[in-house]
Amino acid sequence: MERRYDLDWLRVIAFGLLIFYHIGMFFVPWGWHIKNNTIYEWLIYPMLFLNRWRMPLLFIISGMGAALSLQKRTGLQFSKERFIRLFIPLVFGILVIVPPQVYIERIAYNGFTGNYFDFWPSESFIGEYPTGNLSWHHLWFLPYIFTYSLILLPLFLYLKKKPNTRFINWLSKKVSSQYSIYLFILPLFLMESFLDPFFPITHSLFDDWFNFFYNLVLFLYGFIFITKQELFFKTVSTYYKTYFKIGIMAFSLFLYLISFQDGWQRHFLEAAVNQINMWSWLLTFFGIAAIYLNKKSKIIAYCNTAVYPFYILHQTVIVVMAYYIKDAEWNLFTKFIFLVATTFLICFILYHFIIRKIRILQFVMGVKPKEKASNKVIINTN
Repeated sequence: MERRYDLDWLRVIAFGLLIFYHIGMFFVPWGWHIKNNTIYEWLIYPMLFLNRWRMPLLFIISGMGAALSLQKRTGLQFSKERFIRLFIPLVFGILVIVPPQVYIERIAYNGFTGNYFDFWPSESFIGEYPTGNLSWHHLWFLPYIFTYSLILLPLFLYLKKKPNTRFINWLSKKVSSQYSIYLFILPLFLMESFLDPFFPITHSLFDDWFNFFYNLVLFLYGFIFITKQELFFKTVSTYYKTYFKIGIMAFSLFLYLISFQDGWQRHFLEAAVNQINMWSWLLTFFGIAAIYLNKKSKIIAYCNTAVYPFYILHQTVIVVMAYYIKDAEWNLFTKFIFLVATTFLICFILYHFIIRKIRILQFVMGVKPKEKASNKVIINTN
């Protein structure tokens, strides 16, 4: 099977947008680890736009990556690869990468007065965040993908052995239809309608039932779409303009709905519009990428390897740098550009000059050694 460079590009773009999104969290009213001295209410709207589809895109691409990874692996080999590429970076992240974020939050708001080595490691692993200090913070994506990979492995192996079951063939008809492909949002709509009100998102895996099952379904969809990738990419390439128009209308209606008082009528309507909006933008992006980005280049080869360490590192860099400018009397543009520039620059320096040259750092950051790099898309990461 030929490599799909469009999936590489979507993966890189999605994680690039994640950096911008987390920088945006510094400026909006929503709760986050550290906040700017001035909050900008209007930024909620572009943040809401990203928020509707950025994580679903990553979970679907991750499911696609799992399908591609499993093509030339046994179930045991696949599980080992997932452990090395997901679980080990998660543990390293919890022990080394995340603690500076918690430390910054503590000295900014909780009155901790010692230096970092007074905090780490003696204080950093006491209690569970937010009351304690132990957390995986932005790396929550990794334990979810790891868990999904293991839970769904028996089903994946079955579909690998029998890709043309009656149910999959039925799904193929839906995938190949301009509008029937929207039937995939039905389970997502039901979960948002009936689980979301009772299980707020916690990112803690074990008590995060709405978020857990919602993203599990998206991960499974990614696997199915690769199983029937000719039909899927033909559909999104052909009709992406239609999906773009639906996305604009759905997001506009979504903004209109959230201006009303809460109520069960609004809840179900909002859930339906939210899922149509999310799905439309996903189909649009897959379609545009399939047409314009499915091309080999040295840029995407480099970025596709660098994006995982960037993901692991970026929020720690943002939080640390934001702490030192949060009270500065700079305008939004200056602070935003400063955080974007320093985050990308520091992550690049750490990756290009250190991580990619030291084998043990490659291992704990989920980077394959250059000489062993695969030519298959394997999605590891948020």
